[in-house]
Amino acid sequence: MTNIFVGNLSFQTTQEELHAAFSGYGTVERVNIVTDRDSGQSRGFAFIEMTDRGAAETAIAQLNGTELNGRAMNVNEARPKPQGGSGRGRGDAGRGRGKSW
Repeated sequence: MTNIFVGNLSFQTTQEELHAAFSGYGTVERVNIVTDRDSGQSRGFAFIEMTDRGAAETAIAQLNGTELNGRAMNVNEARPKPQGGSGRGRGDAGRGRGKSW
């Protein structure tokens, strides 16, 4: 399984459109458009999981820089999430929220 990062997406891009774009290169297992937790609005990037590594590499090479809904997609292999959480470590305390005084 290969995980692909797709950035610079139009906020109107749908999972179906991404699935169609990538399935031309091989089997797409999953499409996940990342959305804002509060508003549900797209954050402009997604992750695609493809079964075959060779097909995924071809899709990356062919689709990087191509236009979808008026935006040139940034397509590359997703890097693994760093271990140990988000790196923030302080929650909301560092931003002045949650204080009781």
